[in-house]
Amino acid sequence: MNISKNDIKTLIPQAELEAKIKEMAAEISKRHEGEELHLICILKGGAYFMTELSKYITVPVTIDFMSASSYGSGTTSSGVVKINKDLDEPIEGKHVIVVEDIIDTGYTLSYLLNFLKDRKPASLELCAILNKPSRRIVDVHIDYYGFDVPDKFIVGFGLDADQKFRNLPYIGYIET
Repeated sequence: MNISKNDIKTLIPQAELEAKIKEMAAEISKRHEGEELHLICILKGGAYFMTELSKYITVPVTIDFMSASSYGSGTTSSGVVKINKDLDEPIEGKHVIVVEDIIDTGYTLSYLLNFLKDRKPASLELCAILNKPSRRIVDVHIDYYGFDVPDKFIVGFGLDADQKFRNLPYIGYIET
């Protein structure tokens, strides 16, 4: 994929993104008042979002990381989920929120949520900054999400095109 920054159009500006993350953190904090949360970041794309989100959550937070993919190096889901990195700590009895960058087909998150439920958390929720419902194949309940996005190839704020453009401070799309 030979793409330059000039090929990227802004979809969600940085200020709008930051305001939504603060709003989501306030909702999570209110819903989980008096509890400790364990955030599970889905790498690599979720790292930017989880870092920002966790800064504004007002209840105690611990974190862990997982890496799973159904994409490989392509731009469309293969439908086969592979866990590349599992959790470092047990989640039994914890209030867990899985933090993801984007929910697309639903394959990966449906698989991961079922995988994590077997580990007996006290509660298990899903939080994503982006939702792409037009591509959904597997139904997955999203407890918190920031924005619905169109069926375009999305980059920025953790989302990449062959590992590039993750570091953009806004959400953009590639016009192909």
